[in-house]
Amino acid sequence: MRLHWSLAIAFVLIVWTLAGQLPVIVPGQPQPAYWLVSALAAILFYLSLLSHEMGHALVARRLGVNVDGITLWIFGGVARLRGDASTPGIEARIAIAGPLVSLVLALVFGAATFALDASAGPPLFEVGSAWLAGSNAMLLLFNLIPAFPLDGGRLLRAWLWRRSADRYRATSTAARLGRICAFLLMGLGLLVVVTQGGISGFWLVFLGWFLFTAARAEEQQVMMRGALAGLRVRDAMTPDATLAPGWITVDEFMSSYVPLQRATAFPLKTFDGALDGLVTLAQLSRVAPEERQSRRVRDVGVGLDAVAMASPGESVTSVLDRFSPSTADQMLVIDGGQLVGTLSAADITRALGGRKARASSR
Repeated sequence: MRLHWSLAIAFVLIVWTLAGQLPVIVPGQPQPAYWLVSALAAILFYLSLLSHEMGHALVARRLGVNVDGITLWIFGGVARLRGDASTPGIEARIAIAGPLVSLVLALVFGAATFALDASAGPPLFEVGSAWLAGSNAMLLLFNLIPAFPLDGGRLLRAWLWRRSADRYRATSTAARLGRICAFLLMGLGLLVVVTQGGISGFWLVFLGWFLFTAARAEEQQVMMRGALAGLRVRDAMTPDATLAPGWITVDEFMSSYVPLQRATAFPLKTFDGALDGLVTLAQLSRVAPEERQSRRVRDVGVGLDAVAMASPGESVTSVLDRFSPSTADQMLVIDGGQLVGTLSAADITRALGGRKARASSR
């Protein structure tokens, strides 16, 4: 799980707002109590956000979609899925899991509010519980807005996908509606700012902008995968990769091998010729000049356990998520235990450009 720095801003805003409202709703309590309950409510709200995203992640894993992790930030949370759902049904079940968790939490906090009221429990806890019930209900309703990539937008895409049997057309339609909702949110936020002032209008503007950029990014990613459909690793890779010696010094390597190769990464071999790892130009350039005559290339690069690999017959879309910035988005292509080429993001872009050029010339 990753915590974005913007959570600190949201935490301060939530605590500050609640601490200002609680004395009006429940007067006569010690001032530290207001701050304590406000902080506790903010923490429980973050746990609610995490539970919402955990719902997506657990269902995704159960249905065979890998999950890279969960990121919480100022506008909520994101479960980072590796790859796409294979059917509309799987897409719908993953999308609805988070709202169902929020519904359960809203009911639980609502029941706790009624229990505290019936038993004449601490009034501050009762108000805090009611706020959490309302916040989870709002989280549920907001995520069900049919604005891609919100959960409601993903449910809409699953429905359109089932109707048309075309994932990419469904994505384009859902993303277009998502952008329309984003513009409406931004317009409503500007109207609130002009007519009422206050921070709530700015929140709507920022939220609308987030939805707009997220919808566009998701659409581009899905459409790119659609454009790459049918393309195999062998069609995009750079063949006949030259193995470079990992035992020589960085200085010798940069003077003897780098000028001869138009590459950003180099597969490495051991002294007996076995494949040993990968080194990138970025890693080599970070070595201080005074150390280049003493440090070996292999010590600067990474071993095979940290290098992504693919086979020539795999589809390009199935290997996209294996790329890593630590290896300059490079992948080794292995066939029968032997290195037959390398694959990079630039190779895929070039292959995609060639495919589009051939299609336009017909």
